[in-house]
Amino acid sequence: MAIVSHQRARPGRGSELLLLGLALLLTLFSYAQVGLAEAGQVPADLPVLALVMAAIAVVAHLFIRWRAPYADPVMLPVVVALNGVGLTMIYRIDLARGVEGAANADRQLLWTVLGVVCAVAVLLFLRDHRVLRRYTYTAMVVGLLLLMLPLLPGLGVSINGARIWIGVGPLSFQPAELAKIVLAVFFAGYLVTSRDNLALAGPKVLGLRLPRGRDLGPILLAWAVSLAVLVFERDLGTSLLFFGLFVAMLYVATERLSWILIGLVLFAAGALAAASVFPHVGARFDVWLRALEPEVYNRDPGGSGQVVQGLFGLASGGLMGTGWGAGEPQLVPYANSDFIVASLGEELGLTGLLALLVLYLVLAQRGMRAAIGVRDGFGKLLASGLAFVIAFQCFVVVGGVTRLIPLTGLTMPFLALGGSSLVSNWIILALLLRISDAARRPAPDVSRPLPQPPGPAQVFGHDDDDGAAPAGADGDDGQPTEVVRLT
Repeated sequence: MAIVSHQRARPGRGSELLLLGLALLLTLFSYAQVGLAEAGQVPADLPVLALVMAAIAVVAHLFIRWRAPYADPVMLPVVVALNGVGLTMIYRIDLARGVEGAANADRQLLWTVLGVVCAVAVLLFLRDHRVLRRYTYTAMVVGLLLLMLPLLPGLGVSINGARIWIGVGPLSFQPAELAKIVLAVFFAGYLVTSRDNLALAGPKVLGLRLPRGRDLGPILLAWAVSLAVLVFERDLGTSLLFFGLFVAMLYVATERLSWILIGLVLFAAGALAAASVFPHVGARFDVWLRALEPEVYNRDPGGSGQVVQGLFGLASGGLMGTGWGAGEPQLVPYANSDFIVASLGEELGLTGLLALLVLYLVLAQRGMRAAIGVRDGFGKLLASGLAFVIAFQCFVVVGGVTRLIPLTGLTMPFLALGGSSLVSNWIILALLLRISDAARRPAPDVSRPLPQPPGPAQVFGHDDDDGAAPAGADGDDGQPTEVVRLT
């Protein structure tokens, strides 16, 4: 027998506020530990850091409570904790290298403030994530332009052999970080419309349904663009991330394993061809496969010294680490950016590093949970793509530092020094919060008339609303709505 019981929906903002307090305590405790280990006293700017980080957390929390009251309560505290730990390690390396006034840490704090401002702006002006679907092909054009900007003479800047930056006066920015967001919007909009052709048509060979030749166009185009980024900008990381994002979203849209296999074959073929034709790609493979050979280790430039020193740092950290301020992470080049994982592994040990990876796992899982819960196809694909970007970027960075895969040059989300990466990842967080708000928003009150069943034009991927509740309905004023449970 079915019994109807009423339960009040729980937005979870109180739990979020409690978790934010724990994240702030973790940041301030770590910062104080660094000061005690380096100078024997608590850093003089600890109250300033506490005030700024608390303001960041409270402002973000209040805007979520106002604009997205049913958003996931775990995502923001996880990001604040990761951002705070990264800021502490950057400050620690500044002290070890004698950087005047801990300039890198101060700059990272300013980028954090800017990232939160951008995230708040997304929550404020994007009331319904489905609006982005209207700009599917605009997002494609913008994404490709962002990827190609560093190739423009006078605007692109080469740093460490990779031409992935643009310079405007004293400032530099990596446009590929924003490109991954707008390209995720394009992929989601395109795949929602084309999923039937990609999923159902084509011959079946050895138990796998292969796509038709004409349906291979999108993945071949993505493969060609990723190779162009690899060749002309010398950026293995961005090309890997871009192509992996498309293949992953293609699999989510179609549930066809054949797309994964085709993607792996295409990327492996492209990477091997590039390694044999282009010296800078071949050098990355040499560092990966022959890192401990003296010839490769002593090569200048392009040697494996950075990778090997990072491995030694991880080994010296052991299980529990040397402790904040007690290691020598500054010996590794780019210890506060590309190799911040090795720096944290040395001072926090395997235990601390695994704890940070679990936080990333929780963040990606919450993003996938929002993708499962949201009721429209575009939101499902966009949330899964953005969650995959975070998880895949972590895998690529940690895999490169530990020599599981070749080093790519990507940065660890929220941890590593770099303004463009930090700002873009805060925007990703805001989009995931917006989608999770739509996913967790309670159903309409049973006293209202039930909606009519969807017609043929409202099949998945063919109507603008995709069955999602419109923005502003069902508790958008922040008041919980009664939910019906059948038992």
